Amino acid sequence: MTTIGLPDNTGQLTFAVPKGRILDEALPVMARAGVKPDADFHNPKSRALAFGTTRADMRLIRVRAFDVATFVAHGAAQVGIVGSDVIEEFDYADLYAPVDLGIGLCRLSVARMASDSDEGSTVSHLRVATKYPSLTRRHFAAAGVQAECVKLNGAMELAPSLGLARQIVDLVSTGTTLRENGLVETAVILEISARLIVNRTALKTDRRVAALVDAFRREADERSAKAVAA
Repeated sequence: MTTIGLPDNTGQLTFAVPKGRILDEALPVMARAGVKPDADFHNPKSRALAFGTTRADMRLIRVRAFDVATFVAHGAAQVGIVGSDVIEEFDYADLYAPVDLGIGLCRLSVARMASDSDEGSTVSHLRVATKYPSLTRRHFAAAGVQAECVKLNGAMELAPSLGLARQIVDLVSTGTTLRENGLVETAVILEISARLIVNRTALKTDRRVAALVDAFRREADERSAKAVAA
């Protein structure tokens, strides 16, 4: 893979953060590791995607979670935070995830209609609605089932009741949304947490990236130690 946009040690670092569920938990972690966005980042009316930070040599970009991995893997951003689900779905060779931040905890699960008594274990082909086609195909292939993936980016829970797909693969936290839509969880594919990710080339060539890895690792270790002590 060709990497682009990698800075030297005097250029500007780009740190990619995800919109959505992880960001609220990530911001305090980032602050304790020395990464603090400018005030405009917190302005709900702002349509900006790039923001300054309290560090003159760093900017933040706020993009979709799947895009965080792509920006970092290709070197357009050098550092980022994203869920392990995204890392596993793309499996980019140029992406390295050195720190488990222990936040954004959930799971990637298979679910079906509660009224569907046959879980599909005896079929060789199954239509599944998901935004994780790679992980879904690998999971069902291990059971000898060919998964035909229907790509959806939302409203996954509607797919079985409307006949679009017999089962779904989606993120689950409490399971409430599944239950409210008449679905039951049948298998867990992956336990998920947010990770600090870096571009491998940037880690080797820019000492600031290594310093960020150390700072986030210290923060995670200290937080874990406090949780154990409590």
